[in-house]
Amino acid sequence: MGLAISSLFQRFFGKKPMRILMIGLDAAGKTTILYKLKLGEVVTTIPTIGFNVETVEYKNISFTVWDVGGQDKIRRLWKHYFQNTQGLIFVVDSNDRDRIGESADELKKVLSEDELQNVAILVFANKQDLPNAMSTAEIAEKLRLREIRNNYYIQCACATQGEGLFEGLEWLSNQLSKLS
Repeated sequence: MGLAISSLFQRFFGKKPMRILMIGLDAAGKTTILYKLKLGEVVTTIPTIGFNVETVEYKNISFTVWDVGGQDKIRRLWKHYFQNTQGLIFVVDSNDRDRIGESADELKKVLSEDELQNVAILVFANKQDLPNAMSTAEIAEKLRLREIRNNYYIQCACATQGEGLFEGLEWLSNQLSKLS
């Protein structure tokens, strides 16, 4: 009886837990995004070797966000984080025209994995404050987003200012709420 009441209380008043994987090439701004969402401030970061994990509360969802390093040698470890992932945040450095093709290749590889076939994908087009930043339309084209079957959304962002981050979470929370 107590378990039923606890479950009912959680359903109506608690936050629904969701597992989110945040990946992208090194220096795209993943860790900056994570801590701007979590703490509301910019923290000094170093390249992530391994992962950072934090819980971010937003509306009725408690996002457990796994921020995994993006260096070339670490990317092959991404697959170990795929299981039970409900949402994918893929972060792109909008100013890095030299590596946007590499980002597209990595996204395609990741989305070919069975565990991620039905996840909602939020693409943060980060560093939009820089003068040579690509537009979201250009990034969507270069990432070949039209080719993917998953439900996706691309959001302009500037992690250091917090711009676009909660708009992206809003879309993701709406998508994940449909799963219940």
